[in-house]
Amino acid sequence: MVMPTNHIPRLLFFAGSARTGSFNKKLARLACELAAQHNVQATFVDLNDYNIPLYNADEEAQHGLPQEVQRLKDLFQSHDGFFVACPEYNGMPPPLLINTLDWLSRRSNEHEKPLAAFAGKVAALAAASPGNLGGLRSLPHLRSLLGNLGVTVVPKQVAIGSAMGAFDTNGQLANTTQQAQLATLLDTFIALVQAVKGS
Repeated sequence: MVMPTNHIPRLLFFAGSARTGSFNKKLARLACELAAQHNVQATFVDLNDYNIPLYNADEEAQHGLPQEVQRLKDLFQSHDGFFVACPEYNGMPPPLLINTLDWLSRRSNEHEKPLAAFAGKVAALAAASPGNLGGLRSLPHLRSLLGNLGVTVVPKQVAIGSAMGAFDTNGQLANTTQQAQLATLLDTFIALVQAVKGS
């Protein structure tokens, strides 16, 4: 993989889950570790470390962006792209993820450009689930939402089914086909970030 010499891509990895034993956290951590083996700066972030309230326009109008939202927004703005491992709740992305993205889409002040946390970013999508489809049903909805926010979403995606047995004791994917799928997704993700940053 050939990377530009003038810019090292900064990539953020996270899961749309706060649960300690989340399969999607395992997937996001693994993707972060694999990406770090290339010439990129890979950062894993746990949404459970951010106490983000339910979005309320009245609260925003009165108090502005909560400090925790601003802290996460700053992290998004300092990275070129992000990898999301998305759980599936009734075929949809979970409320935690939707609420987080809604808050991040808000302006910090009247001088900030709209969608500053998302403009010019690239995203890669994956999912893990105990079911056979691996959370696949949630990804088109997330893809549509990110597109509305101005994010360029990698066409490829990965869904890890039967996730209870998908990871070995070292947190690696046990199935070689799934290993290859994740590696291909990361290659495509990094290459697209490189192309967008170079354009």
